[in-house]
Amino acid sequence: MRHGKYPFIVGFLILPVILYVVFVIGPYVQAFQIALTNWKGVSATPQYIGLENFTKLFEDEVFWAAVRHHGVLLLAVPAITIVIALFFSFLLNVAGGSKGGNLRGIWGSKFYRVVYFFPQVLAVAVVGVLFQAVYRPDETGVLNGLLNLVGIDNIGWLVNTDLALWSIIGVIIWQGVGFYVVLFSAGMASIPKDVYEAAALDGAGRFRLFFSITLPLLWDTVQVSWVYLGIAAFDAFALVQVLSVDRGGPDNATTVLPLEIWRNAFTYFKFGYASAMGVALFFMTITFAALTLRVTRREKIEF
Repeated sequence: MRHGKYPFIVGFLILPVILYVVFVIGPYVQAFQIALTNWKGVSATPQYIGLENFTKLFEDEVFWAAVRHHGVLLLAVPAITIVIALFFSFLLNVAGGSKGGNLRGIWGSKFYRVVYFFPQVLAVAVVGVLFQAVYRPDETGVLNGLLNLVGIDNIGWLVNTDLALWSIIGVIIWQGVGFYVVLFSAGMASIPKDVYEAAALDGAGRFRLFFSITLPLLWDTVQVSWVYLGIAAFDAFALVQVLSVDRGGPDNATTVLPLEIWRNAFTYFKFGYASAMGVALFFMTITFAALTLRVTRREKIEF
């Protein structure tokens, strides 16, 4: 039986591995190859130009603007989303006090879980169209309509270069919080209740319970969530495409690398240059994930 174990395992793995190599690894390798050419998308024999495309990246102001925007996204999206999700998760699972010796969430917590998760089931394009109505720069916009009621003039949420990126970040956070509320709630539900009860008997308040018990025991989940949200911050293509003025505007105030890759490839037909941007984005994402896992690594707490 043991003699036939490995052929049996290989038989199950060979098809998924082949599919992964063809549809994932293959395109990555091809992107690296195209990045070394001046391919316009039509020539059967593109000319190899070495690292010229990568040299142009260092002189491209739009590329560096997109990189700066990713830096803002990397700082804001994971931090704000995780803080909000942890706060809501704690309210829904622990902060409601004790009943019958068991800690519970606030009243109506099951209903709130559904409400928080609802944005996650909406398609990104639908979310973008929805917030186009919310962010309209005149009194017909939902936000400006509310501000007008209290005497505040209309604000150009998506046409103001100082506000446009942050307005889109707000939408990304709004859509993502619900998933991480559910994720953190599942993690909190796995924490033994007697740990909380023992701390409560020792006089620990809700603030102390969160920072001394909940957060340390959820640290692995928080770490993985930070990586996922960081990778999402390197994307943001769909919302920027739908919400931003002139696709990345105004004045490139909201542009991101995936949008510039799409623009260079399918608007300017600079497939070689677009692939060079894709290679740069690939290494940025891998570097971020590796650094995050390394910096946030800590001793695992058993319970």
